[in-house]
Amino acid sequence: MTNFISIFPLGIVVYPGEQLNLHVFEPRYKQLVAACITEHKPFGIPTVINKKIMEYGTLVQIKKVEKIYETGEMDIVTTGDSVFRMLEQVGEIPDKLYTGAIVNYPENSEEGNSRLLQEVLHGVRELHAILQIHKTFRKEDDQLCSYDLAHHAGLSLDEEYELLHLFYETQRLEYLKRHLHKVIPMMAEMERLKERVMLNGHFRNLSADNL
Repeated sequence: MTNFISIFPLGIVVYPGEQLNLHVFEPRYKQLVAACITEHKPFGIPTVINKKIMEYGTLVQIKKVEKIYETGEMDIVTTGDSVFRMLEQVGEIPDKLYTGAIVNYPENSEEGNSRLLQEVLHGVRELHAILQIHKTFRKEDDQLCSYDLAHHAGLSLDEEYELLHLFYETQRLEYLKRHLHKVIPMMAEMERLKERVMLNGHFRNLSADNL
């Protein structure tokens, strides 16, 4: 399917199923959100990297208007719907301050692998333990998917974007698994280094075993 959508470019990656809370303050995006609310339409969030609007993004649905300020600024709750590919950016829309795009929606397989999912989930929790971070997920473990875990795996923006345009769940889980296998030993070594640095200057009980 190909259609026209209004776009709200941001320097983030939004995944399908993700809840995103937005504070909308720029005039063009206040107008965009107001139009989407009135017309019951979604809008697209293409990722911006290095000041460039990228090819892929995620369509989001407005679930709730949390607050409208006297200035017209808004706090809204949105949910990621589906990944789109931008075919053409539409720079000018009559009587509108915001821009749009002609997009299509690549087929996206959600069929995963339970063993692989558990490996990735174990890796995410191991990473969090090293970093002394405590996070819980809104779903049961066996109901999670790559999109639920991606923001919690320590990916850079470029890596999150790369995962966004992988269209098979097994591919996405393998990507996260490889990343975690690379980053966990690095973070563990950094923690050990930090411990060694913190020991400097303290009295320690040391022995050379009577040598």
